[in-house]
Amino acid sequence: MLFLLFDLDGERYAIDAAQIVEVLALAPTRPIPGAPAWVAGVAERHGEPLPVIDVPRLALGRAARRLLSTRLVVVEYRASDTVAGAALEAPHLLGLIVEGATQTRRIAREQFAQTGVDTPHARWLGPLANDGHGLVQWVQVRHMLTDDVKALLFSSAAQLAHSHAQASTS
Repeated sequence: MLFLLFDLDGERYAIDAAQIVEVLALAPTRPIPGAPAWVAGVAERHGEPLPVIDVPRLALGRAARRLLSTRLVVVEYRASDTVAGAALEAPHLLGLIVEGATQTRRIAREQFAQTGVDTPHARWLGPLANDGHGLVQWVQVRHMLTDDVKALLFSSAAQLAHSHAQASTS
C-alpha cells in the first residue's frame, strides 16, 4: 500500500494514499463558530466549501505550524465501510492540515500491528509498522470525527454551498 507520511513533533504518521484526493498548499480557512478548536474551519476548493481539521491541534493541542512542508490533504471521508450491511456510503471531502508531508512510502498491510493501547479519545490512531526508518502509525481517517462534529462539518459545508449557489444566481 502507498502512504503519505507526515510528522507530529518528531513522530511519523501515515495516511492511506487511496483515500487522498489531492495534496494542496495550505489555504486560509473560515472559522466555524461553536466547533471544537481542532476544527480549523472551512476552506474553498474549486469554488466549493471544504471542512478542514487541524491534525496537530487534534493530536497535540497546538495549531499546525506554517512550514513549507505543511499541507492541506484532501481526503474522502467515510464514517464506515458499509451502511446497514449494504453499499458504501457516499464519501464527503475533508481537509486535513498536516506538517512534514513530504514523503510517500510503500508499506505492506501485514507489516502493521495493533499497538495494544486503547485510545478512546484518539481512535483514529491505528496500528504501527516499522518501515526500516522507524515506527510509523497508520491514521484511520474514518475515526477522526465524532458524530457531533460530522453533523456540524458536513451540514455547515452544505449550508455554505447552498448560500454560495444562491448568491451566484442572484
